[in-house]
Formats: sequence, structure tokens, C-alpha cells
Amino acid sequence: MFVGYVVAAVLVAVMLVFSGRGMIVKDERVMASLNAVQVADTWRLPLAAVKFAGALGLLVGIAYRPLGIAAAVGVVLFFVGAAGAHLRVKDGKGAAFPMILVAVSAVPVLFGLASV
Repeated sequence: MFVGYVVAAVLVAVMLVFSGRGMIVKDERVMASLNAVQVADTWRLPLAAVKFAGALGLLVGIAYRPLGIAAAVGVVLFFVGAAGAHLRVKDGKGAAFPMILVAVSAVPVLFGLASV
């Protein structure tokens, strides 16, 4: 299960870093998504920082599993919030991708718990 955690943690961390980078450089698709759910521009950098922190926590979790599990749970909750933000503005179509990310982000949680 350790190898499964490492693979899942690295993949989710890479996804988070690219997504956070898109927020920092104001990628067109990322900004469209943020604007669709009415996220103020002042939240862009803090949300990117949360993604970077999640990625770092997942990677540190390779050496210290409790931190990795906590980070993975935080990432799951982040994407639950993202899906909820889409549903709040009645954007069911836009909520689908964050819900997929909830499932993907849950994988390091499961592997992390199984390898403790």
C-alpha cells in the first residue's frame, strides 16, 4: 500500500501544483471557473496557497504518513467546497469536475490509511 500512496500522492500533488500555478498566472480557464462561481479576485492567491500546501503535505506524507493523510483529507474537503461553490450558483455542469477530483483526492487518503 505504501507504493500506492506514493504514486497517488505524487499525482495529486502535481495536479494541485499545476492548478495553483494557473491561479497565480491567471490562466484563462482557471479564471473562467473562478468567475463562474463568483470567487473574488482577492481569494485567488490564498486558494492557490492552499493547493500548494496540500501538495507539499502529500509529498511530506511519504516520509510522515499522518501528515500525508491529513493533507489528503484537506484536499478532499477543498474539492468538496469547490463542488459546493458550483452548486451554489446552480452550475451543475461545472460541479462535475470538482466531484471527480474529490474521488481522485480520496485515493491517497485510502492508501495512506492502509499503509499506516
